[in-house]
Amino acid sequence: MSTSLSRQGSLTLTQQLAERLAERIRMRLLPAGTRLPSVRECARQQNVSAYTVVAAYDLLQAQGLVEARPQRGFFVRDFVQNLPLLQDGQAQIAMKSAATQMPAGLTPGARINASMLIRGMFVESVAGKPQPGAGVLPAEWLDVGFLAAAVRKVSSGQGLRESMVRYGEPMGDSSLREALARRMQRLGIAASPAQIITTMGATQALDIVSRALLQPGDPVMVEEPGWAVEYARLAAMGMRVLPVPRGPEGPDLAVMQRYCETMAPKLYVSVSVLHNPTGYSLSAASAHEVLQMAQRHGFYVVEDDTYCHIAPDHAPRVTALDRLQRSIYISGFAKVLVPNWRIGYLAAPPELVERLLDTKLLSTLSTPTLMEQAMALCMEQGQLRRHAERLRQHLGQARSRSVALAQQAGCRFVAEPAGMFGWVDTGVDTETLAQRLLDEGYLIAPGAMFHASRGANTCMRINFATTQDAAFWRVFETAVKQMQDAA
Repeated sequence: MSTSLSRQGSLTLTQQLAERLAERIRMRLLPAGTRLPSVRECARQQNVSAYTVVAAYDLLQAQGLVEARPQRGFFVRDFVQNLPLLQDGQAQIAMKSAATQMPAGLTPGARINASMLIRGMFVESVAGKPQPGAGVLPAEWLDVGFLAAAVRKVSSGQGLRESMVRYGEPMGDSSLREALARRMQRLGIAASPAQIITTMGATQALDIVSRALLQPGDPVMVEEPGWAVEYARLAAMGMRVLPVPRGPEGPDLAVMQRYCETMAPKLYVSVSVLHNPTGYSLSAASAHEVLQMAQRHGFYVVEDDTYCHIAPDHAPRVTALDRLQRSIYISGFAKVLVPNWRIGYLAAPPELVERLLDTKLLSTLSTPTLMEQAMALCMEQGQLRRHAERLRQHLGQARSRSVALAQQAGCRFVAEPAGMFGWVDTGVDTETLAQRLLDEGYLIAPGAMFHASRGANTCMRINFATTQDAAFWRVFETAVKQMQDAA
């Protein structure tokens, strides 16, 4: 692949790179079982962003030409050995024939999806650019000094040996569950330590609830727009996703009622406070209506309070009103503290605790005691609370700057800016826009991926912490103008 990719061509860099690799695979210049260069190495070779490489590899995987192997990378699939070794015109015919075997509905360019956005969290842009589509805060905002001190303290003496040679408590470390119960009390949520189960992050807590309470094919109500990973996770488990439009006050209650009457949903999953991607927070009146509906129709409300640390304590929460009768509370620390520690938790009605615990034990046995004890210490000493206050100040300043830059670039905020994310209307199809911006080394989160049924969408989610860079907005404006001129 010595010829450089063209930034002036009709195809995006993603498409060019994917086609170049696809041709080499089909001509068997890259035999079956060959490992493709790492994302970082390929980005360096081609002088493109890591996100462009991720998108190209995703496209090749969708075409069935490569496969991803956990912890190892991308490899050429074995089935391509069955393609005859042809020359020139015959090879072109074979390539066209293979192209007709692509999955139905596949677009020529890679589509940014939930798994790609997640992988984007684990690679760095070649130019070190802040990423507007990121779902995490900048590493420099996450103060780990007091965490390191807490780890040293809990691992002193026999602490380290005890945490290494024994499994942790099945429910999670008791000191952390006690600290979490006190934290939830401050939010108005009455939960005893016996109702709290620690998990490997909030995402695993959601997974445990789904596996414990659902069977494949069960209908689940999920907010729309909503968290792309939740759509992908439920779909992968074989659940029937029922999108419920989310507004400033809460979900569309009329839509929920129709689902209840015709589909008998088992769960309603909601980010009630600082909703992702809009930033909306649930009103007390709407929370009350949702709970009444849950009681009448027998479904559970799963409240994902991932952003609780940057949200006001007094914000209405379903679980506070319900006192954990028809509701399950989920949260974690990855967004505001240490993503790699993967500490999350759930609090549930007493009658569900054993079922949820069994599901946790079958999947992970236990969670890391040392990390949980260190987190408990940070909570007890007030360090987590002070850190969260600093983050709220940083976010407030970043939000002001990002909003001003976005509006200057011609964006309109669909929802009042709040919390970590902004939901903006760009005026152009953001999936197409995403392809253009990938070529410039920027990964955005297009609006379509926040909807259960992906279609053309002019909105995108921005991370206020990573969109304070005026350089990005200049590139954004240029790309939007090019699209408008071409229309």
